[in-house]
Amino acid sequence: QVQLVESGGGLVQAGGSLRLSCAASGRAFSRYAMGWFRQAPGKERELVAGISLSGGITSYADSVKDRFTISRDNAKNAVYLQMNSLKPEDTAIYYCAASSLSVASSLPRRYESWGQGTQVTVSS
Repeated sequence: QVQLVESGGGLVQAGGSLRLSCAASGRAFSRYAMGWFRQAPGKERELVAGISLSGGITSYADSVKDRFTISRDNAKNAVYLQMNSLKPEDTAIYYCAASSLSVASSLPRRYESWGQGTQVTVSS
């Protein structure tokens, strides 16, 4: 398994931007599809964006398409989530997760490793 540590969360006004980072250590990072999930109070954890092993295939929740961009740098063992045009409804704890599948799944149970999460709060 890989160990994951997120960073980059914080408080931002609506319309602003944040860039989340996830640093991985342990087994070969390039063998894992990666996902960014989020969970708001009282809601289920949902996949925000996913990226395949090489980065060639990405997927996004409809609610974040055209606003968020996921990317990875296998040489640096890192995955990123660039979030633009943030809305109050984007407020949640954001988690980085690693899956041994070749492409990212929307199902949390498909992911073997999780970070501790980073809080993103968007004020109106």
